[in-house]
Amino acid sequence: MAKAAFWKADWFLGVLVTLVMLFAGTGDLLQSLERKAYDLAVQASGKTASDRIAVIAIDDQSIANLGRWPWSRDLHARLTDLLAGAQVKLVANTIFFSEPQLDAGYGYVTRLIDMLEQSKGENAALSPELEKISAVLREAEAALNTDARLASSYANAGNVLLPLLFRLEEAPGRPDKPLPDFIQANRLVQVTDGGGIALPASQVQMPIELLGSKAQALGHLNALPDVDGGIRTEALVVQYFDQFYPALSLVIAARSLNLGPADIKVQLGREVRLGKLNIPTDRSTAMHTYFYKDRDGRPVFPVDSFYDVLSGKIPASKYAGKIVLIGATAAGVGSAQVTPVSPTMAPVLTLAHAVSSILQEHFFLTPAWAEWASLAAKVVVGLYLILLLPRLSAAAGGLLTLFCLSVLLGSHFGLMLGAGIWVQLMGAASLLLVGHLLLTTKRYLVTERSKEKSELDSAESNRMLALAFQGQGQLDMAFDKFRKCPMDAGLLENMYNLALDYERKRQFNKAEAVFRYVADFDPQFRDVTQRLQRAKQMSETVLLAGANGKTANGTLVMGVEQAMLGRYKIEKELGKGAMGVVYQGRDPKINRVVAIKTMALAQEFDADELDEVKQRFFREAETAGRLNHPNIVTIYDAGEEHDLAYIAMEFLNGRDLVPQTKPAGLLPLPEVVSIVARVADALDYAHRNHVVHRDIKPANIMYEPGSDLLKVTDFGIARITDSSRTRTGMVLGTPSYMSPEQLTGKKIDGRSDLFSLGVMLYQMCSGQLPFSGESMAQLMFRITNESPTDILSIKPDLPAGIVAVITTALSKNPGQRYQQGAEMAAALRACLNPPESHVS
Repeated sequence: MAKAAFWKADWFLGVLVTLVMLFAGTGDLLQSLERKAYDLAVQASGKTASDRIAVIAIDDQSIANLGRWPWSRDLHARLTDLLAGAQVKLVANTIFFSEPQLDAGYGYVTRLIDMLEQSKGENAALSPELEKISAVLREAEAALNTDARLASSYANAGNVLLPLLFRLEEAPGRPDKPLPDFIQANRLVQVTDGGGIALPASQVQMPIELLGSKAQALGHLNALPDVDGGIRTEALVVQYFDQFYPALSLVIAARSLNLGPADIKVQLGREVRLGKLNIPTDRSTAMHTYFYKDRDGRPVFPVDSFYDVLSGKIPASKYAGKIVLIGATAAGVGSAQVTPVSPTMAPVLTLAHAVSSILQEHFFLTPAWAEWASLAAKVVVGLYLILLLPRLSAAAGGLLTLFCLSVLLGSHFGLMLGAGIWVQLMGAASLLLVGHLLLTTKRYLVTERSKEKSELDSAESNRMLALAFQGQGQLDMAFDKFRKCPMDAGLLENMYNLALDYERKRQFNKAEAVFRYVADFDPQFRDVTQRLQRAKQMSETVLLAGANGKTANGTLVMGVEQAMLGRYKIEKELGKGAMGVVYQGRDPKINRVVAIKTMALAQEFDADELDEVKQRFFREAETAGRLNHPNIVTIYDAGEEHDLAYIAMEFLNGRDLVPQTKPAGLLPLPEVVSIVARVADALDYAHRNHVVHRDIKPANIMYEPGSDLLKVTDFGIARITDSSRTRTGMVLGTPSYMSPEQLTGKKIDGRSDLFSLGVMLYQMCSGQLPFSGESMAQLMFRITNESPTDILSIKPDLPAGIVAVITTALSKNPGQRYQQGAEMAAALRACLNPPESHVS
């Protein structure tokens, strides 16, 4: 018997828990826990950053004074000239100058110059008046060609560094063409195998050649988010096919020491040497950056406004001999990064931490033995759970577990703070806590069961069991156990509370039975008589008992002829909505079929939240009721009965568009364009009435193919955007369809709905979402920072006009999207009836 029941033994549970936690060690949850512990250790450390680094920020003040971003490159040239005159050591500009920037009038000026040159003829001279005009035009040409102006500044300065941005993915085959010489001049040549790799890259975003060729050096600025979206490591080297390129932080540190790419020695997966500096790396040749904390309310690195330096308010001489980093900190210009010391750090500041970390050799190391040490810790904890803990008493086991947990946590923080070594021990700590909890729980439930069995039929045992069942929400079993107990004053109190729990769950017929049980013994107990009458009334006139004989929460109701809600007769349940159950009802006065959206407010929310929730519910009705458009669902009525709020609205025969977003259910392209154009019309109307939907998605669009009827539903999370309201709204909606500004909690307007509509158009054309992620954090990061998957890679035959509409609608910057729904609708309809053209 003992062998047959081995799976009941404590040691077997220890084995099972250990194996599960070992397999789960690489999962996002435990890895995220490891990194949270890492962050705590970083925050507890106290090293000081290099005083050679300064930051000039493109901040909100600068944009307010110098104009909308992007600025003319003449401003960058002026700042570069100031810094060059102040004899700074280096200038690293983190702005990507990947496209030319020419004034709109530049082409006309050059054409006029060409015309004047042609008018000279052979050996002819211009008249004095035309010579003056020619001189002015040449002066205008020089002023309007801001790229040339900036390139000249970089050439004169001779110490400007610019960023590259690689697409980090495996690069099969060979590149289409070699990189320009000014890029290849920065590749690393002293690279040897150290048992690791460099992150592979397949594409590169580079500065235009006019600027890149004048930079002293280039380096990549790729961020390396962790499993939880945080930035903790810096990829020092990336591999572009057979070439290796350094990070911008590494290039800055090298140039500050008067070293070039040829002086950087790399052992892949082991270390990077920079002169006398040794930078240990992980297997991907990435370093664990040391992040410094602010001290006494002062920032780690001096950060000055771009405008203050350009205007002379802050003299450029302040930066003499320093490494100056220029980058964006303004909202909407650059995306903030999550680091161990800040949830919203600007990328230029992350770069500053990385440069200081390299120059001062401040790192957190992950040596080769760390992975084995982490595994050994889990094995030791597993052996403790399997062999030792089952033999100990509850008190001794608890004390020893606490001691082991203290050793693990002390080792983690001691190694990081004392030696700068990171060994992942949170997996072992989690195994220890989970295993101890499960083993002690199992011991109580199984080992003590024989003692409890003999007392199970006693009155006190039944009463305790009933209270336990009630605490777990198993009210029927609690009532059954209570009835086995002799009635006394204490049991009356227990039964009364049980009846109240039934009321909270809207099981009024069962509440009536319990109140009657109490009243039969003591009709004067508390207000049981009044409670009994109310429960009886509610059970006889229970709301929303449909044809299936169930209440809103699924309780069976017997003997109910016809459920009523206000003046409406309830006919059947249609489904679950965003805020409650949706029913089909009928207005008996005019025999009109309606859809009724309900919410049991008192059941779903605490008393202190109830008033706010009611206001939100009826604000939905008021907001949507203001809208009168053929493609927006019509609201007829709203009310409240007992503790149930409801909204009566137009009944729709169609169904939502979710099936039409699946690859097998895609509609013909003309039908998709027609549907999305009408939704854009409806949103245009709503936005002109100061209503933003905030949750546009296929599930909120009802469509009936037979009649071609389309309706936008569920303005339940809309907010009236009156000009008097400037408070940033809550982030509400469905994450896959949300706009970048909605995810980052910024104030939104109708252009956010048009972004969501662009996501829906993309999905209805391709059967896939433009953004996806393995976790919510990764999904949100990609929506706010990365370009959508090229739809032509999914649907190569998609017309260019549709692709252009999708591209515009999915712009990160709201100012680059369609500004009104009518614009998007017109663009879509133009795709169906394009003007005649000839393509060569």
